[in-house]
Amino acid sequence: MEIDFNKSPDGLVPAIIQDAQTKNVLMLGYMNQEAVDKTQETKKVTFFSRSKKRLWTKGEESGNFLNLVKIQNDCDGDTLLISVNPVGPTCHKGSDTCWNDENTANFGFLSQLESVIEERRTSSDSSESYVASLFEKGINKIAQKVGEEAIETVIEAKDDNDDLFLNESADLLFHYLILLRAKGFSLNDVVKNLEGRH
Repeated sequence: MEIDFNKSPDGLVPAIIQDAQTKNVLMLGYMNQEAVDKTQETKKVTFFSRSKKRLWTKGEESGNFLNLVKIQNDCDGDTLLISVNPVGPTCHKGSDTCWNDENTANFGFLSQLESVIEERRTSSDSSESYVASLFEKGINKIAQKVGEEAIETVIEAKDDNDDLFLNESADLLFHYLILLRAKGFSLNDVVKNLEGRH
């Protein structure tokens, strides 16, 4: 990996820090060759502090280290993407990221759908919401719906109508997310379980 430190007059390159699991960006720091070398040697991310004019290992005072997973150089050789496993919050102000975001896994639209399901679960008017009405009927009804949708998905898998198969698959996944919520879990809990088996 050849890093071009000469593009910047101070010999520093930006280092974007990304959680290896959640893929969220945690912070931005700067590195010179010495910081890169120390990071690779200790497996703890070390930056060059522009204000202190010295190397500093993230977590050296707080204990909130950034354990190195991988360093990647961009196409121009002048910006680093560093994958880490963070220990504790990353920001010196105590938040997970330097943008005050929570460092939680995000599954795109499925995470958005989980939020909608939770909103409907806590809604007081089940007459307006199919999801709220399912929660009102209880775990047995929700589990029954998952079973029905699973059977319908299997039946459509044996036929040649891809549209029907995808529709039933969507119904199954939707009701499964409701069941997870009813049991007090989220998609992220299932992913962690799968990662533990991997």
